[in-house]
Amino acid sequence: MELTDNQLDDFNRDGFVVVPSVLNQSVIEQARSRFEKLFNGEFETGIQPDEWNWKPDQDDPALTRQLCNAWKSDRTIAAIVLRSDIGAACAKARQWQGARINQDNVIWKPPGSKALGFHQDDSYQNWIVPAEMMTCWITLDDTHADQSTIEYVRGSHLWPLSQPIKQFHAPDDPLADLRLAAEAANKEIEIVPIEVPAGSAVLHHGRTWHGSRANTGNAPRRSVVAHCMSSQAEFHSHNTSAVYSRYKQQNSTQMDESFFPVLWRNDGYRSSWIDTPMADSSR
Repeated sequence: MELTDNQLDDFNRDGFVVVPSVLNQSVIEQARSRFEKLFNGEFETGIQPDEWNWKPDQDDPALTRQLCNAWKSDRTIAAIVLRSDIGAACAKARQWQGARINQDNVIWKPPGSKALGFHQDDSYQNWIVPAEMMTCWITLDDTHADQSTIEYVRGSHLWPLSQPIKQFHAPDDPLADLRLAAEAANKEIEIVPIEVPAGSAVLHHGRTWHGSRANTGNAPRRSVVAHCMSSQAEFHSHNTSAVYSRYKQQNSTQMDESFFPVLWRNDGYRSSWIDTPMADSSR
């Protein structure tokens, strides 16, 4: 994956850009095969994800199933989200010197699953400096508007940064916070549903408003997401994340590459341990 000048222009104008054919069919099928195992708690490395937001026989089957940092738990997921070309594309789009992984998402929206509220990713990043994110969303299924595909608000990366939304999972109105933000910014809302083949990616800016509606189709929507931050990012000196600040060392704001590896940097650097068998199963 390497962004063309035209794709970069589209990204800078719209706040997102579609990139086709990021995964081949073999990797798509391998990644799909990991979903049931992961959500059933079968973790290949023996390590749980940092967030495990849906468990069978415990949580509402209509909720979106989500794991965060499944790369620590599964080699197939690691081999996708820790790719150097994903880091390079994210860094170049945001004009960073490099990119490191902030977190990943494994998202499964079966038929009948409820919405995820429209939000800006950067609203949740006050625990890092600079407090900004760049995302590579990759679908493992052909996407359709009625199948809870991801949707973007064109040009909204140029709007002011809003506070975290009131309800992320299964809101009654997934557009409620978006409407308030648009009114405050005196902006029109133009929503673009992403309808693409499996294996396609979308890169989006950390301030681009996005979300997904209920899945009213008859097929699942599964995706793997790499959220990147600048390779120069550090922990905020006093703002904390309830989950990710557990990796902050005492008396230091530096990020440990064991937990936030550098995927790509313009001087050729990449965290050396990534390209070991731990992350090599689907290459």
